[in-house]
Amino acid sequence: MRVVVQGGGTGVELLCVVRAVLKKIKRRVMVGDRVLIGSIDWVDRRGMIENVFRRSSEVLDPPVANVDHLLVLFSMEQPKPEPFSLTRFLVEAESTGIPLTLALNKTELVDSQAVDAWNSRLREWGYEPVFCSVGAKHGLDTLSSILKDQTTVVVGPSGVGKSSLINVLRSNTHERVGEVSMRSGRGKHTTRHVSLLPLSGGGYLADTPGFNQPSLMKVTKQSLQQTFPEVGSKVK
Repeated sequence: MRVVVQGGGTGVELLCVVRAVLKKIKRRVMVGDRVLIGSIDWVDRRGMIENVFRRSSEVLDPPVANVDHLLVLFSMEQPKPEPFSLTRFLVEAESTGIPLTLALNKTELVDSQAVDAWNSRLREWGYEPVFCSVGAKHGLDTLSSILKDQTTVVVGPSGVGKSSLINVLRSNTHERVGEVSMRSGRGKHTTRHVSLLPLSGGGYLADTPGFNQPSLMKVTKQSLQQTFPEVGSKVK
């Protein structure tokens, strides 16, 4: 796996292997982990992960450590937002206890009435959604300000524009962008692994494999109330 050694600037990237003793004690190394590196070969840029430091937080699906923020991304069209799917993603995100931002992309494909309707609906759910458009370059400054100096995991169903948004926010085109299946309206999965991608203004973005529905494995009957902001605000 690749490890960035930070000592000012953008850091040096090393190709590292995990020490055998960590594997024996089943100490899993996750994307975003802060680790101790030894046996460094600066010429070939290789090293060995000798220890994993304590995590401040973690997301299990997909596995990312030391996450500061979650960006739940849906689209206004192609595919349309499905309330059931959106609710599952929000419940999963809320269950982590990590601050989140809800954003809806592709606003250029719908009229203002559709945007206003979803804005009112999501405010009733307890959220302040960010409406954006990669194509029309709308709402991107707001997202950049929110993401600055944070490690953010971007989650959402496939086809909503996660990779396209990340490309624009990073001002590059390194991520392969997938097309949307016209038959189902769902995007074809093009992201095959989780990577931390540095932002020029500070912070990191983690792109995640597109998947249809979160597992909700960590959500219990006791914690369910806490995952609905509109319910929690009335109970307090």
